[in-house]
Amino acid sequence: MSNISWFKFEDKDLDFPFYKKNPHVPKWGWIVLFIAMILGLILSISSQIHIAALSCVVIIVPVLYFLKWDYKAIFQKLSLRDIALALALFVGYIIYAELMSALIGFFGISGGTLVDSSTITIMSVFSLIFSLMTEEFVKFIPFMFFMRLIYKYSDNRKLSVILSMFIVMIFFASMHAYNWNMFLFAICIQGFGSIFEFIGYIKTKNILVSYISHLCTDFLAFGLVLIGL
Repeated sequence: MSNISWFKFEDKDLDFPFYKKNPHVPKWGWIVLFIAMILGLILSISSQIHIAALSCVVIIVPVLYFLKWDYKAIFQKLSLRDIALALALFVGYIIYAELMSALIGFFGISGGTLVDSSTITIMSVFSLIFSLMTEEFVKFIPFMFFMRLIYKYSDNRKLSVILSMFIVMIFFASMHAYNWNMFLFAICIQGFGSIFEFIGYIKTKNILVSYISHLCTDFLAFGLVLIGL
C-alpha cells in the first residue's frame, strides 16, 4: 500500500474501484462495460422519461455486476457535507463557465446552439434526472479503464488519476461538439469545466456528489431556456 498516494483533499475511507483489481475486471468485462456505455448514451439522448430511465439501467447494472453488487463502492448515503460540496462545485462551475465564455469569446470561439429551445418541455427537463446519471457513468467507465491501464504500467496512483481525468475531459467535450469551433468551446467549457464534477467524485468516491453538481448545472441551463431567458 505504500505506493498508493492520495490527494490531500481526498476522503480516504474509500478508494476507486477496478484500477488495482479491486475487484478485477477481465478484458471481456471492459468490452461489456464499453458496449453498455454506448447503449446507455444513445438511450439517454431521448427526452422521454422511461427511455432515459432505461439508459440508467443499461449502464449501471453491468458496473454493479463487476463490483459483485457492492453498490457502496460507487454510491454512498449523502451527508449534509456532501450536498454542500456538490452545491459549492455547481456554483464554482457557473462562475468558471461565465468567465471562460467571456475570455474565449474575445477570440471568436463560440459554442453555437447545442439545445433547440423549441424541443425543451417540462418532461424533457425531468428526463435529465435519469440521463445525467447515465452521463456520469459515461465518464466513470472510461475514467476507471484508463486509471487501470495507466496504473498497471506506472504503479502511480496520482498520475493515473490525472491522466485519466484529462482523457475523459477531452472525450466528454467531444460529446458536446459538432464542428471544430464548437469543439474548442466545449473543451474549455464542458471539458475542462468538468473538473468541478471530478473533484466531487475524487474527493468522496461517491457518484451522487458529482451527479448533484451536474444536475444543478443542467437544470439551471434548461430551466432558463424553458422560461425564455
